[in-house]
This record gives sequence, structure tokens and C-alpha cells, in this order.
Amino acid sequence: EFITARALFEKRKNLEYISTGVRSLDDLLEGGVEVGSITELIGEFGAGKTQICHQLAVMVQLPKEKGGLNARALYIDTEGTFRPERIIQIARAKQLDPEKALENIIYARAYNSDHQMLLVDEAKKYIESQNIRLIIVDSLINHFRAEYPGRENLASRQQKLNRHISQLHRLASLYNLAVVVTNQVMSSPDIFFGNPMKPAGGNIMAHGCTYRIWLRKAKEGKRIARIIDSPKHAEKEVAFAITEDGVTDI
Repeated sequence: EFITARALFEKRKNLEYISTGVRSLDDLLEGGVEVGSITELIGEFGAGKTQICHQLAVMVQLPKEKGGLNARALYIDTEGTFRPERIIQIARAKQLDPEKALENIIYARAYNSDHQMLLVDEAKKYIESQNIRLIIVDSLINHFRAEYPGRENLASRQQKLNRHISQLHRLASLYNLAVVVTNQVMSSPDIFFGNPMKPAGGNIMAHGCTYRIWLRKAKEGKRIARIIDSPKHAEKEVAFAITEDGVTDI
């Protein structure tokens, strides 16, 4: 059905966000991680992608006045990097009962791309019964890259990846929840100036994710986050830190 742009504007005014727990990142995202959308965190190993995922899985549990949605998170881990111990540290820093915080994260390890897609299909029954408002897939592309190496497999990999991202979009809009995925970087031999790295997943990832944030390490243990693709944000970058308490402002 058609609606006026004004009606859409009013609807978007009531959008909900999950705070990242970091003021600079929330400012970068104009409020935090938006529900109904896919937010992609891109970066090399150690850039802070998984740390932000852990923190969001805690933040979503907070009451609305503290930046959360009073809800639970569903966490699909494809690389075996989820650490309950880290959740406990972050929960304590946010004055949450660590036991409760762990209880409110529904976790699954995905062992290949088919399994990963199956888990997203199965997520529906949890979402409906368990008050899930955040789905995390860390990393989205890991299994796809490993199982479909080389140019000859690229077309079939991209088709499958496209189906997977569509699955996630459907859940985001159907259940009004936020989806956060992480992506790896790869070298781009055809670039002669600027950043020699580019996000993996090609156009499918570029067009499939609503907001894309590039994370990188900087001096003195700082991290930099930059919005590289967004229908509403200007390109800018902010700094943040990773401490024992989680992801923090500098």
C-alpha cells in the first residue's frame, strides 16, 4: 500500500534504538542501533566487532530509559568467539545481575552456512515466545567464504548469501527487531590509493545491510568507527576504547 512521505516520517519518529553503551558510537548512529534494520560491523581481527556484539547483547536488556529495550538477544556465533565471561564483566559494569544477563542471551554456534541459515529460520519460534529484540550474527560471512572459495564458486556463494541476508531482513521488519552482523575485510589489489582493504561479500553485503560501520585500530589502543554506507548519516568517524568494563568512550 502507498502512504505519504509525511506518514512515513511520523512512523520513523517512533523508531526504537538500542544504545551501544558508548556515547560517541550512539552519536555516530544518531541514537544507537536501529530496529527494523541490519547494521554491519566491518573490520580486521581485533578491531572491536565482537566486543561491540557482546556489549549490545547486554545493552538490549536494559530498560528503555537506560538505552535498552527491556528484551533479550539471540546470538549466532560462527567463529567460536562468544565468551560468557565477557558478558559477566560488561553486565557488572552496567549494574545488571550477571546471571540474569547470561539467561537473557539465547546462544547457538553455527558450524557451516546451511546450519547458519537453518538457525535463522528456527529463530522465529524463539522470537515469538522469548521477547527477542536483537539478533547478532558474528561473523555473517565466515562459512560462506570458507565453503565457496575461488571465482568459479562466487555466483553460487553470492546467491546463497543474498538469501541469508533476505532472511534476516524479513525477521527485522516482521518482528521489529535489530539485526547486527559482522563482516571481515579482504585485500583489494585493484586499488592504487586510499584503503587497500575492502569489506568481504561484494555488492550483496553492500546493498543488503542498511548501515555499515568500518572499525579499525588506532594508536594507544584506541579504536576508530566510521560510517561508510548509510541512507541517513553523513560520513564521519569517532573514537572509542575497549576496557575491562566493555566498549567505552575515550
